[in-house]
Amino acid sequence: MTCLLRPLALAAALAALPAFAQDTSSRPLWEVGAVGLYVGQQAYPGSARQVNRGIVLPWLLYRGRYLRADNEGVGVRAVHTPRYEFDVSAAAAFGSNASDDPVRRGMPNLGTLVEFGPRLKVNLGGNAQMGRWRLDLPVRGVFDLSHQLTYRGAVFQPGVSWSQRLPGAWTARAGASVLLADERLARTFYEVAPVYATAGRPAYQARSGLLATRLSASLSKDVARDWTVFGFARLDSVAGAANRASPLVRQVTGHTVGIGVSWTWMRSPEPASD
Repeated sequence: MTCLLRPLALAAALAALPAFAQDTSSRPLWEVGAVGLYVGQQAYPGSARQVNRGIVLPWLLYRGRYLRADNEGVGVRAVHTPRYEFDVSAAAAFGSNASDDPVRRGMPNLGTLVEFGPRLKVNLGGNAQMGRWRLDLPVRGVFDLSHQLTYRGAVFQPGVSWSQRLPGAWTARAGASVLLADERLARTFYEVAPVYATAGRPAYQARSGLLATRLSASLSKDVARDWTVFGFARLDSVAGAANRASPLVRQVTGHTVGIGVSWTWMRSPEPASD
């Protein structure tokens, strides 16, 4: 991996962590530490193959008034009011080898995909006792980290989330969203070019539209001043999706689960911006 790709991989891995509800008024402006993460994920929505990965990385969190780098997003927070917030969000998904998947054998591998793009967040209300609700409207470009950041398309993922800080230093979050992909991204997952067609895998032309419907949940706990453990789960469904008929779709629902631990080495004495 080149020097250019290493920081992008770190940012993507950080963004892939579940977005825990945090009271930033009690958090430092910056933190430096390390995170260990194990993920078992569906190779792509509709795939029957699970991809298992473990990773340990250093991380830097920065919670400035405008510049942010945390598990809520990476980039510039251009607008921040009690009702609205506009920033840059990121996400990531591990790749998989086509040779390990009978459905895709002989086709190009799926690389590790990273996503970056603008996001509008709308506070829908709630309180500390019952939890807080938020509408997210992110639009992200998708790039292939395994192939020199080749552009793979774009995704729009509107969704609603609920989050709450619980007694005992627990934090819970749940959300529901839909993923809408352009034709280029749909081709990455679902298209079968004639050159790759077989008797059991006919040629198929992918189209834009609904990629998947997603439910997610996460739970974390501060077990000590410098240590946090977390777990998360996600369920994706391609019922009603634009490319449900692709021969590369072998099951309607699939899941992703992950566990991890983070350790803070150093932190700023200055508190975070709100």
